[in-house]
Amino acid sequence: MKDYIKGMRTGVPVIFGFIPVAIAYAVMARQAGIGAFETVLMSAAVFAGASQMMAVEMLSQGAAAVTIIVAAFILNLRHLIMSTCVINRIKKEKLWIKLLAVFGVTDESFAIFTTQKKENSNAAFFLGLITVTYSSWVGGTVIGVIASGLLPEIVSASLGVALYAMFIAILVPGIRDNMRLIMLVIFTALLNMGLSSFMDSSWALIAATLIGAFAGTFFVDMEKMAEMEETCLEASKDAVSTLEKVKTGDRSNG
Repeated sequence: MKDYIKGMRTGVPVIFGFIPVAIAYAVMARQAGIGAFETVLMSAAVFAGASQMMAVEMLSQGAAAVTIIVAAFILNLRHLIMSTCVINRIKKEKLWIKLLAVFGVTDESFAIFTTQKKENSNAAFFLGLITVTYSSWVGGTVIGVIASGLLPEIVSASLGVALYAMFIAILVPGIRDNMRLIMLVIFTALLNMGLSSFMDSSWALIAATLIGAFAGTFFVDMEKMAEMEETCLEASKDAVSTLEKVKTGDRSNG
């Protein structure tokens, strides 16, 4: 129980990032004609912000269900690697605990958990962490559903940019120091535009993503990518260390 509570406390800062994005997702979903219950159910069952917002956007454009599922699968392929890393840290736990942990893996929970000290590399800590991230995401969605009927139309409409802002936030840190990766991103974007001229835009997105990913295995400087991953890991460790110092200061001042 002690490690579980420690995990919850560590996840508190994530709330301030999850709730606003969850509200934006909920408003977008309601604008796309999705019911209030279905909007919340998607957050509860999928728990993947970028995928949910992309699915809502594709749904509003009339994309078929199979197209949305394939696109979401491709976008979330990184979760296979992240989940494997998490399971490796809790490999002695029962299967149902591992499955529960894997369901709660997000970019944020993965970054926090994998940069923790050895004593926090346990299932109880991670379950406490994802309890906070999951509840804040679903809670933010509920707030968004309620707010969608109260916000002025111009404010609701402006939240549609959240999808693009999220992808830019994910993309920019990784490409700014890698010219080959920048060129690959531009190539994939242009390819998507070209394919969209003679095929359904949803399938064009999927095709461009797969072709771009395949091209990247030959084109991208993998040594540079490894350096960037190491830099990101160090940044995550610094952020966690800073957070721990702030918490220690708060306790000492209290």
